[in-house]
This record gives sequence, C-alpha cells and structure tokens, in this order.
Amino acid sequence: MNLMIVIERAGTGFSAYSRDLPGCIAPGATRKLVEGAMKKAIEMHLQGMREEGLKVPQPRSYSTYVEVPG
Repeated sequence: MNLMIVIERAGTGFSAYSRDLPGCIAPGATRKLVEGAMKKAIEMHLQGMREEGLKVPQPRSYSTYVEVPG
C-alpha cells in the first residue's frame, strides 16, 4: 500500500501527516527522520485500526506540481 504523506517544516524540524489517515502524524528533526517516523506511525495506525475491527481506507490522495510564472 502506498500512502501519500505531507511533510512540512516545523519550529524544531519537520512534521508529517497523511490526508488518508486523519490523526496519524509524526515529527522528526530531519526530513529523512520524519519519513521514517511517519512510516512507523502509519504501520501502528493501521494495526490499531485492524485490531479494533475498523476498515482500512484505500488511498485516495495524490500530489502533483504545477508550474506558474515566478
């Protein structure tokens, strides 16, 4: 399963979230660390959903860039 995550700069590093999994977030001092932390957070989030008998949502989000005049 591939899920899109959004990574943003935060006051002390970076934070990440996934629009497909509300409430699933992770912090990290570097971009590489926040990506790893988010992967673990997603795995734990999905495991918790399964244990509670909740349906795991299918990914719906995607991203792209558009070019505009600078």
